[in-house]
Amino acid sequence: MERKSGGGKVKRRLLSQTQYIAYGFFILILIGTGLLMLPFASRSGESMGFIDALFTATSASCVTGLVVADTWSQWTLFGQIVVICLIQIGGLGFITIGVFVSIVLRRKIGLRQRGLMQESTSALQIGGIVRLAKKIVLGTCFFEGVGALLLSIRFVPQYGLFKGVFYGIFHAVSAFCNAGFDLMGHQQPYNSLSFYYDDWLVNGVVMLLIIIGGIGFIVWDDLYRNKWHVRKYLLQTKVVLLTTMVLVFGGGLLFYLLERNRLIADMSVGGKILTSLFSSVTARTAGFNTVDTAALSDGSKLLTIILMFIGGSPGSTAGGVKTTTIMVLFLYIHANIKRSYSINIFGRRLEEEAVKRAGAICTINLVLALSVSLIIMAIQPLGMPDVLFETFSAIGTAGMTTGITRDLLPLSRLLVAFLMYCGRIGSMSFALAFTHQRRVAHMKNPVETISVG
Repeated sequence: MERKSGGGKVKRRLLSQTQYIAYGFFILILIGTGLLMLPFASRSGESMGFIDALFTATSASCVTGLVVADTWSQWTLFGQIVVICLIQIGGLGFITIGVFVSIVLRRKIGLRQRGLMQESTSALQIGGIVRLAKKIVLGTCFFEGVGALLLSIRFVPQYGLFKGVFYGIFHAVSAFCNAGFDLMGHQQPYNSLSFYYDDWLVNGVVMLLIIIGGIGFIVWDDLYRNKWHVRKYLLQTKVVLLTTMVLVFGGGLLFYLLERNRLIADMSVGGKILTSLFSSVTARTAGFNTVDTAALSDGSKLLTIILMFIGGSPGSTAGGVKTTTIMVLFLYIHANIKRSYSINIFGRRLEEEAVKRAGAICTINLVLALSVSLIIMAIQPLGMPDVLFETFSAIGTAGMTTGITRDLLPLSRLLVAFLMYCGRIGSMSFALAFTHQRRVAHMKNPVETISVG
């Protein structure tokens, strides 16, 4: 965009949509850090250090769940409210909330705001984006409200009316936003939901909220419009639902087979099934746990890393490389094996640009996670399985840990916080935030063949 100044022209470059979102999340994190550093935010009455407050604010804003201090033991009611507000804003996205406020105040929403909303929610088209923002906020309030009410049925008799209702709201928001923060530290610090491992109400509500929040707002809208008419569903909806079911039940089955004679051996049949399903669901960026993560077998830890890396679906509260990304890559491999000229699924052909983007996203995430793992292992004597678990949990905004988060040095904590930030805004988006608009090449270099594979 250009404007004249005196006799010449002065260029004024506006932030790109990707840059706007990336910087917006960064500002949100800094505001959260400042609030959490206030003395009355901590139970001790002393201000938390900058790095630890920054780590917590990043984890909450990026809906991850990794913590250097137990949420209940560390924070007062004020601090807990700050955390849950960061989770809610980070889960829905500040763009979505801003557009909804504009709708309520009846302000005009321009094309730039609509474009930001489209980028924030990974919407397929800009048309109807304002209505989508309204549906997202109202739908979130509905699901979180119902979840909070159901959880309160269990928590109110245990903790009293005020505390039980607050616990219901806190854990419903945390579950729907795939954040993994909990307030169960009054029973045992860093315990998460272990005391409820066989509670069908708590487990069922939390799992449903995680799945609903993780399938994506575009899928919500499609399901709302087309109800049970599966043939009318968008291709993205079909792919997301198929992949989600395979990962949830397939992951649950694998957890059961890997741990049936170990960690869950002494549980009832119902407890084993519930724990296996919960472990599969929560690994995909939610961060809760009903069993000791550090006690998992190596096979279960590897399975968890894979699920954390995949994560949820585009335009959702979940992180990871996304279910559609993995499906596109598998379809591409399948097409190459069959020597097919196109990538097809559900009677539709995928565009080549989707394959390029999927490959770039997976590669960038892998490089970031492995690079940070190497740096952490170079400066700290920590085991490779634990470090890899931590870094993949951070980049996938999963929030699960084998317990080394509290042992990380300040530099390691900053690196893990960086991974959480990249995982929330998208590693590809983070890279694009530092690039200018794409330029069309007027000349192309000559082609030459190289051997691959």
